[in-house]
Amino acid sequence: MTAALYDATVAHVRRIDPPLTFAHRLYLWLVDVDEPPRLPAWLRPFARFDGRDHFAPGAPGTIREKLDAWLATRGVDLHGGRVVMLAGARVLGYAFNPITLYWCHRPDGELACVVAEVHNTYRGRHAYLLHPDARGSATAAKEFFVSPFQTGDGEYRMSVPEPDSLLSVSVELHQAGSTPLAATLRGVRRAAGTGDLVRMLLVRPFVPQRVTALIRGYGVGLWSRRAPMPEVAPADRLGGLNG
Repeated sequence: MTAALYDATVAHVRRIDPPLTFAHRLYLWLVDVDEPPRLPAWLRPFARFDGRDHFAPGAPGTIREKLDAWLATRGVDLHGGRVVMLAGARVLGYAFNPITLYWCHRPDGELACVVAEVHNTYRGRHAYLLHPDARGSATAAKEFFVSPFQTGDGEYRMSVPEPDSLLSVSVELHQAGSTPLAATLRGVRRAAGTGDLVRMLLVRPFVPQRVTALIRGYGVGLWSRRAPMPEVAPADRLGGLNG
């Protein structure tokens, strides 16, 4: 597989009071975790993939090693099958991925599962094991406190088809018959050569830093509008400010 870039838009809709809708542009990488892109030395600070940014904080290992270890605790062995990851890279030593997706294949190329790894803005991490149907649809019980403006219960309904020329991912939170939160990620595949990456860096600079700032800004906006903060313990209040 050749690494690719996706010029993408993420949109976020809060359907409970106070409502909020926002969208912003970013770019993401699609890479084989066993064959990350090889870039010129001067570009590497702008596109690094580091095991420290995924799964157990502080644990040693590459992204692949940590993913395999996590899957093993859930009874999944890929036997060396290919894993394709959609994520943002480290930029100048900083990484932040609200969601990272891993399409995990068996050696014969069949999709074994999808892993959705969620990060909040205060270094919390949690991964969900998904078994999508033929259309890429999957569900998972909510297990991770992402926002102080949401309760801890509910179910995620996700659409995670493996991207090709187009990227189309969606996540909806369902609670008690309603859908208080929905997010979509749409993008177009681009080449990932040196010139392509430089152009993306110029058009969309400092993506992980900017995404973190935007999420916190939206959270401050909700707080200023007196958005309810249900069942939030002091530690949970640091769980992220994306409504």
